[in-house]
Amino acid sequence: MFNTYSKVIETAIVTMLDRFFLAYRNISERKTRSLMTLLGIAVGIAAIIALMAVGYGMEHAISGELTKMADVIHVVPGKIVPGRGLVELGSFTEADIRDVGRVRNVESVAAMIIGGAGIEYRDERIPVEICGCNPQELDAIYGETFKLMAGRTLRARDKKVCLLGYNIANEYFEKEINPHSHMTIEGTKYRVVGILEKHAMFAEANNRVYVPQNDAKDILESDDIAFMAVRILDVSKTEEVSDEIEEVIDDNHNLEGFTQALTIGGAIDQIKSILAIVQAVLIGIASIALIVASLGIMNSMLTSVIERTHEIGVMKAVGATNRDVMGLFLIESTLLSLAGGVLGCVLGVTGAHVICKGAGMVLEVEIPAIITFNVVGGGLVLAVLLGVLSGLYPARKAYKMSPVEAVRYE
Repeated sequence: MFNTYSKVIETAIVTMLDRFFLAYRNISERKTRSLMTLLGIAVGIAAIIALMAVGYGMEHAISGELTKMADVIHVVPGKIVPGRGLVELGSFTEADIRDVGRVRNVESVAAMIIGGAGIEYRDERIPVEICGCNPQELDAIYGETFKLMAGRTLRARDKKVCLLGYNIANEYFEKEINPHSHMTIEGTKYRVVGILEKHAMFAEANNRVYVPQNDAKDILESDDIAFMAVRILDVSKTEEVSDEIEEVIDDNHNLEGFTQALTIGGAIDQIKSILAIVQAVLIGIASIALIVASLGIMNSMLTSVIERTHEIGVMKAVGATNRDVMGLFLIESTLLSLAGGVLGCVLGVTGAHVICKGAGMVLEVEIPAIITFNVVGGGLVLAVLLGVLSGLYPARKAYKMSPVEAVRYE
């Protein structure tokens, strides 16, 4: 009994190996056609894997940068209207700052005076945004986010000094600006004490000149507070605190909707949603390439069936069953798609790293190519599935062939 089962198993293995050998031989005999078909699958799989890896990497990079500021709430006197930006309704008062500082779970508040002014350096004059702030408050809120490229940050007793955003120091003027350089702001000489590194997430910081708050009042001839940054103690209470801040300031001004408190958590969710939509659209476009590639497999296998009609008839005449013939063509289409899937995975992984490297250099943010087993494994499974489905019709056509008519076919 055992010997009988062993012979059955041995025969089945030999038969399967024979089918694989025949399938490989048939593919090898049509190298150019097989290569073109294989490349079609490879391009589609590579595109999907690369897009998913880059999408995950961008989501990770952006979320990582924004998470550093997850405990900071930005407060503006007005409403942000889509397509119009900030519609200002006034400015904050010292009472607003004091009352916001008393809100439960608030750790610190940084009030900023913001306005436009002209700066002059080596006979070149440009308009910029001046940001006046208390040095200790600025460091408490943005200390972990804003990093220095050169020099130092503002200090408590500083007067007539400024801290420059990256673009101001490196792109706005023909001549380079360094710490200890001097520039004129609205007719008054200021000494540059530091230059900030370029910031990808908070691009407005790259184009600002930061000065002590008292100096900003003199430059802008105003003490209107146009912006508040609030650091909280418990990140899980962000929405609750932001609602309370809005309520407190609205009450102070007797105007509902006077202020808007913006949380990073909301921005992260919005960015993730946008990236998911973009990724889905791009993957949908890449899937079209896979559909075309699957049609290419079907066309190649149909051509192969017609070319080998006589061979199919001979195989059936010498004892091959319809299932044997059908299995042979299914194995061929599966081998082609599997080879294309493997090549596509390699190209997709390589392409993802190249794209992330290039995007990181352009955006000046480190974007990792996040390649998971599920992505690569899913790509291979998809390739094999397409091969099987694309080979079904040609294999069934070979299955139904009459041995007598097939043998007579020239």
